Amino acid sequence: MINNIGNVNTNIQLTTAKATTSRSSYQIPPIIGFKKPPTVGKAELRLKKIKRSDNIAIVGSIDDDYVDIVEEECPTMNYPPGSENYLFFRQQKEKYKLKYLKNCYIIDYIQSPISRCGLGTAAVKNAVEKAMFDSKTEGRIVTFSAPVCKESSPAIFFYKLGFRFVEDEKNEIIKECVIKKIPDAPPQCGIMYLPRINLHKLLRYGDVF
Repeated sequence: MINNIGNVNTNIQLTTAKATTSRSSYQIPPIIGFKKPPTVGKAELRLKKIKRSDNIAIVGSIDDDYVDIVEEECPTMNYPPGSENYLFFRQQKEKYKLKYLKNCYIIDYIQSPISRCGLGTAAVKNAVEKAMFDSKTEGRIVTFSAPVCKESSPAIFFYKLGFRFVEDEKNEIIKECVIKKIPDAPPQCGIMYLPRINLHKLLRYGDVF
């Protein structure tokens, strides 16, 4: 059997498919609620516990549930018995109200490997939750704000999370920096505490702000 290839038509024309717009096609809407993947890493935070027996006195404005208010008589041991000042204070018997910190936690150190990415906030939130579930501290937590360098202060970071100085004038300085969006606040040192009214706001930080 011989294949007669001479009778085969080799002029076969191939048709190319052309792209056409489908009648049912539509533009894909943007994904709502998409969040960036979490940053890998963890902020280092050191937490210590303060006891009432440590007798740490607070001078300034602080919530009453943070302190024991004790009335003590004015000391006269600095004056020799029989002196004018000694007799004056003995006669007056004036009492002064002193505030001593109750059992609470203090943030002794915090450092984030990457700034402005939420790692520091997450670490503080964990510390606050620990303070809340401790029956002896009942959510009380403080820190001591001290400038890392002369040009900066961690006070703005803690202020945004709800912490407040016990000195009102320092709070006004930091508040102005936050309103004017000044990145580095003037160096402010002192004790900052988390008022009860701001505690639950901090635990929801990132969801409502």
